[in-house]
Amino acid sequence: MEHLSRRRWIYDRGLRALLYLCGGLVCALLIFLIGYIFFRGLPQITWELLSTQSSMLKGTVGILPHIASTVYIILLAMVIVLPLGVGAAIYLTEYASNRRLAELIEFAAETLTGIPSIIFGLVGMMVFIQLMGLSAGILAGGLTLVVMILPTIIRTTQESLKTVPQGYREGALGLGAGKWHMIRTVVLPNAVDGIVTGCILAVGRIVGESAALLFTAGFGTVLYNFAEAMTNSSATLTVALYLYANERGETDIAFAIAAILMILTLVINLAAGVAGKKLKQK
Repeated sequence: MEHLSRRRWIYDRGLRALLYLCGGLVCALLIFLIGYIFFRGLPQITWELLSTQSSMLKGTVGILPHIASTVYIILLAMVIVLPLGVGAAIYLTEYASNRRLAELIEFAAETLTGIPSIIFGLVGMMVFIQLMGLSAGILAGGLTLVVMILPTIIRTTQESLKTVPQGYREGALGLGAGKWHMIRTVVLPNAVDGIVTGCILAVGRIVGESAALLFTAGFGTVLYNFAEAMTNSSATLTVALYLYANERGETDIAFAIAAILMILTLVINLAAGVAGKKLKQK
């Protein structure tokens, strides 16, 4: 018996050490990647780089148009996808009476999340540019990203809505609240954390997406206002990173853009977390 206990103790300690080792390797790899990108990229970030656009005549290298295009495409995609995704999740969770149809929609959403982004780019180019006649720009790229991230918003919001206790719904209905009033005042406030999480995942995918935008948003390096960027070729930061690293061979600028992308992602995540806490308090 003592021998068996000893073996179990060694087995438990060995597995625990293996888990710690795996976790430590993952953390070390993450720290190495972040540290290396910041080490190579931060010294290259200057005010001129952030506030100008590239010009062969003036001899300047700037990424201001790419920063603006990234902000434009985030705003456009999120304004369209949030009402659609949250509304679809509310319908599937609270209103859908045909469970077979609801399960079919859920299966389709889960399948779409696993499709490579390059395929979304090809389909977006065929549908929005060739079939609908849109020009390569923020509008075509934003609509492509809407199709790409819509399943993520639907599934994360739906799972968050399912975590709200059924007693909350029954209590609100028992007090005389209508269906929509119950959803708006009871269900959604208790599910706001999951909705914010879905937004974070969606924005993160938008910021880091390049394959789909190569075919739909274009490679433009000119600074446009929001209206002009809708129908003019506009490269986001990730597309610009590809251009500088692969086409122009300027790896220093590419590392600077990579560092900016990581900082931007961190800021978005922190802002979304603060917004989620504020909404939950209200």
